[in-house]
Amino acid sequence: MTIAQPTRPLPAKRRFTRKQRRLTLIAAAGAVLCLAAGLVLFAMRDTIVFFYGPTEITEKGVQPGTRMRLGGLVETGSVQRNGGQRVTFAVTDGKSSIKVGYDGLLPDLFREGQGVVTEGIFEGAGRFKADSVLAKHDETYMPREVADTLKKQGHWQPGSAGAPATTPAKP
Repeated sequence: MTIAQPTRPLPAKRRFTRKQRRLTLIAAAGAVLCLAAGLVLFAMRDTIVFFYGPTEITEKGVQPGTRMRLGGLVETGSVQRNGGQRVTFAVTDGKSSIKVGYDGLLPDLFREGQGVVTEGIFEGAGRFKADSVLAKHDETYMPREVADTLKKQGHWQPGSAGAPATTPAKP
């Protein structure tokens, strides 16, 4: 005769409650969304372009090879047209200037003393290689970044390009 051992009941499979399943699903979706956002930002890190003025570039020590936007005023007397479509000019904010080289057609409104934003690569030693040049499109427009930089430097003049036009009150 054998003695029967007491048997333990087998544990029932652990089931999640409805609330736990919902919270798990929300947490998983949030983690996937954060991962996707992180991957997008990581992929865009080399294509994001920041705006700098000439003084900011010299003060912050921007590394050569950095892609950026450079904005300010075209320095008077600095535009030189070399053979073909090659143009060199200087962009200034009144405090410092950077020489810009550009191969291509300039906008019709590009001229000395006017606001300009160039996009390209900083080559170091005060040189910038532009692959696009943007000039103001009418007498009252200047990119906000350029206007803000000129205001900070104290070169903003009411009535100049980009300044809000003030009209005298009629009697």
